[in-house]
Amino acid sequence: MLQPITADNGTLRQAFSGFPCGVAALAGIVDGAEEVLIVSSFTVGVSQDPPLVMFAVQHTSSTWPKLQTAPRIGVSILGDAYADRTRQLAGKDRNARLTGITTTRTDDGAVLLHDAPIWLDCSVWATYPAGDHDIVVLRVEELAVEFDYQPLVWHRSGFAALA
Repeated sequence: MLQPITADNGTLRQAFSGFPCGVAALAGIVDGAEEVLIVSSFTVGVSQDPPLVMFAVQHTSSTWPKLQTAPRIGVSILGDAYADRTRQLAGKDRNARLTGITTTRTDDGAVLLHDAPIWLDCSVWATYPAGDHDIVVLRVEELAVEFDYQPLVWHRSGFAALA
């Protein structure tokens, strides 16, 4: 039976959590330091010509206002190697997020996390308001694929790997 949406969005949040999503780490160099943002709202294949991907970010994010100023943003689609480290990457302590994580910096300033099945080197294409989030469209400038890793999935408020 359908239920109306109420001011308490617990039911809505629970419903949304039932849709499995991939997990991506967006990272770049800002003022000489590596910044990283974890998103589960990432969508590939928005467009092939030009090559576009997108994600949604909450207005309350303290990381996105900094990261969006990076000349390039590295997108690492996380694999099962990150099942136990994704909460660290998303943690409140900015200085601890990338502790023990091996990264590669591109010449253009994108930061990519090792052991990820897909790497995308992106630039910001457009941003659109969407309620309490913004939808950010990124243009893919370069990419690499390494399918030795299984994808990491966010489902029912927890991380899981595909079998």
